[in-house]
Amino acid sequence: MYHEPIFLEPVLKERIWGGTKLNEAFGYVLPSDQTGECWGISAHPNGACMIKNGPLRGQTLRTAWKEHRELFGYEEGDEFPLLVKLLDAADDLSVQVHPDDTKAGALEEGEAFGKTECWYVVQADPGASLILGHNADSKEELEKRMKEGDWEALLRTVPVQTGDFFYVPAGTIHAIGGGALILETQQSSDTTYRVYDYDRTGADGMKRELHLDKSLEAADVPHADPERSRDVLYQGDSGVVEQLVHSPYFQVHRIHCRSRLSPGLDASYVLATVLGGKGTVETEEKTVPVETGDHFIIPATTGHWEVNGDVELIVSTRN
Repeated sequence: MYHEPIFLEPVLKERIWGGTKLNEAFGYVLPSDQTGECWGISAHPNGACMIKNGPLRGQTLRTAWKEHRELFGYEEGDEFPLLVKLLDAADDLSVQVHPDDTKAGALEEGEAFGKTECWYVVQADPGASLILGHNADSKEELEKRMKEGDWEALLRTVPVQTGDFFYVPAGTIHAIGGGALILETQQSSDTTYRVYDYDRTGADGMKRELHLDKSLEAADVPHADPERSRDVLYQGDSGVVEQLVHSPYFQVHRIHCRSRLSPGLDASYVLATVLGGKGTVETEEKTVPVETGDHFIIPATTGHWEVNGDVELIVSTRN
């Protein structure tokens, strides 16, 4: 059916903490000056991307997953497993935590996945930071500090720079700080338990709901930082292929092509976002242009593929 990349129309979402960098960095037409999220590769019912090319043009990725499983190497599962986002944090995101697969199924009726995620920092303003983890030794201590609002002592803050990468397993209390533009690869879940929101009010003048009981159920205690391992798989005149993480849920790679590069990823299908530059993707039957802000899938039906030009991508796979 497809012997070329499947290009997707991103879904843009306004957020209280959003800004305008998704336009400035990627050229997207924004619904407002508080646009916080671009769901670039999504089959989630809360924001399924439309296919832009080929025989399934005008249909959603959700439909393609359900009706054309050959595009995904006949991978099993009722729901498309991954979701790729771009996040513009003009202001701090709420402190939150996501459940793992088991707890998601117990806490949320009909939820297929927990939410393990990872972040590649596309841009970071000077002084930008993240919250990753907490300092409580027990659930009782965590509950006590949360209810007392002892946030400064409880939460762990990490400085962040452009090009950093963080793996954020389900159960990690976390927040993206203002001034960071992030590419997030995650399990396809929209389940978030809000721990703390800086006492902000929305457009209706009301504070956003917190989910302390579910947060305590979902949070890992004590916090343990995951191992970090960024491995350069290839480096030469034609570019760089770097493995950012290999987890049970996804592999994520950064590819910086300088001329012609075969990524050499052993996967049935590949999700890709172009962070910068322009070039082409060449399959065995077609050559198509790609540029900054494009989101596409290399389906299982394409066979060998290569990148040509001066272009940087973040790609994710399931195996």
